[in-house]
Amino acid sequence: MGLVYSTNPNVKIGEDIPEVETLAPGSQKLIVAIDRSGRAGKQVTLVKGFVGRDSDLSELGKRLKTRLGVGGSAKDGLIIIQGDWRDKTVAFLKELGYTLAKRGN
Repeated sequence: MGLVYSTNPNVKIGEDIPEVETLAPGSQKLIVAIDRSGRAGKQVTLVKGFVGRDSDLSELGKRLKTRLGVGGSAKDGLIIIQGDWRDKTVAFLKELGYTLAKRGN
């Protein structure tokens, strides 16, 4: 269920939240950026903007991590990859059909 407390009067406890359908790779607008904040100065590559099921996000994250040979995680619509892999990540995403993927910063 996952709901602990809500001030919204329209929320019904026990009501399932519908899962979002995964968009086709060609219509996903992914942004690949780097982040250092809150990570003791270590760099991570972030893939933002994924719209779809958590299982599809995890699968894409797994493929990226395997291709790059690094660790990371995928949750809440965000893929985190250890290190600065922006260029290779964008190139691999474009190979997979994510034509709107671009480098952020």
